[in-house]
Amino acid sequence: MKQRLKQYALIAAAAALLWFVLNNHFIIDGHKVHLLEKSTLDLHDTFVSLNNKRPESIIQNDRLREAGIGDLLVELGTITSEEQSQWESKYGYDQ
Repeated sequence: MKQRLKQYALIAAAAALLWFVLNNHFIIDGHKVHLLEKSTLDLHDTFVSLNNKRPESIIQNDRLREAGIGDLLVELGTITSEEQSQWESKYGYDQ
């Protein structure tokens, strides 16, 4: 009985970990990792590195824009809020 409960606990922990990965974008900026909640549970753009990418090309991604990547880039000091609003309106994102 004890062994069966351990198996169930392990399965529940694995399911919770999978749900966490499916529910978040992991934005990697150097040695720091930032989390953005996804709008849908999927594996698209789960791990995104900001290194060697232009901010405009990152904001072009629809899924990341919906998750709020523009706000994160402003918070990190990568872009200004004016650039964020300009690029988000250019690529059809209305809040």
